[in-house]
Amino acid sequence: MKYIFKSVLVVGTILFASCSSQQSLQEYYVDNSENPNFISIDLPASILKMDAVDLNPTQKEAVESLRKFNLLAFKKDADNALEFEAEKKKVREILKGDDFVELMKINSKYGKGVIKYLGDEDAIDEVIIYGDSDDKGFALVRVLGKDMNPAHIVQLMQAIQKSDYKGEGLGEIGDFLKG
Repeated sequence: MKYIFKSVLVVGTILFASCSSQQSLQEYYVDNSENPNFISIDLPASILKMDAVDLNPTQKEAVESLRKFNLLAFKKDADNALEFEAEKKKVREILKGDDFVELMKINSKYGKGVIKYLGDEDAIDEVIIYGDSDDKGFALVRVLGKDMNPAHIVQLMQAIQKSDYKGEGLGEIGDFLKG
């Protein structure tokens, strides 16, 4: 009986230790979508209104690889400064994970940020754009697609600039992102 109990205890300990305690980005989105300090929105790629824009073949391929956007933003105010710091730390820890490949760092007058991706170098499934500002809060954008190419991200930005998209459909999060 002692042997069985010890065996079960050892197996249970191994199973418990093998489970990842690191929260995934998807879990973070779900856990905070109802938090009043966060603004959350899911958008289809069609919101960019790229159908009427004259695109070159590379830009077309970049746009066609998009599926949807998940946006999550924490709006900082005087009452939630401590929670802001804690949440910012959680997101940075998640983004330090081995699965994320850094594409570029951003440092502007609006704050600091990073662009990372998940997937193979030539077939990206998800691009993550994170930026924070000590004054306003932070925003986390998941760009979900199929076989996106990192080289096409610049093309995609150029295509979006060609369009007449002005942030319609973003609601409160659009106001937050504009400053």
